[in-house]
Amino acid sequence: MSASSAVMLPYAPSSVAIARQRLTTELLATGLVADTVDDVVLVMSELLSNALRHAHPLPSGQLRVTWICSEGQIEVAVSDGGAHTQPRAGRPPLSSLGGRGLGIVEYLADRWGVRHDDDSTTVWAIVVGSWPTRNGQAEKTGTPALREVG
Repeated sequence: MSASSAVMLPYAPSSVAIARQRLTTELLATGLVADTVDDVVLVMSELLSNALRHAHPLPSGQLRVTWICSEGQIEVAVSDGGAHTQPRAGRPPLSSLGGRGLGIVEYLADRWGVRHDDDSTTVWAIVVGSWPTRNGQAEKTGTPALREVG
């Protein structure tokens, strides 16, 4: 099973809801377990929100969101026009209202990283997937339910 999509979105907060809806619809159509869909959509939302908060749009004035489902994993990526700082997971104090986005990504994703191209920066994350098997039981992915980060 393999599926992929790429969508160009306006550099606007409303793009997060648009991307969440489209990604949810497409992942559920692949038969991916709903809990995994929720994790992947949350990861993509955090990446897209971070791009809107910290980075510039692509030269087109937009952002690019892509996702690829392949056997056992889903890769989501958000490309923007870059920022003055390198994306990194922070450890904000409990009283802080923000700064947890990449920490959430780090927790839910198997791995994540940053690619720099000529005119864009892409932050990507891979989430291990779970699809039902023939007998109706969810396929085991080996990803622990809880994982200590930091």
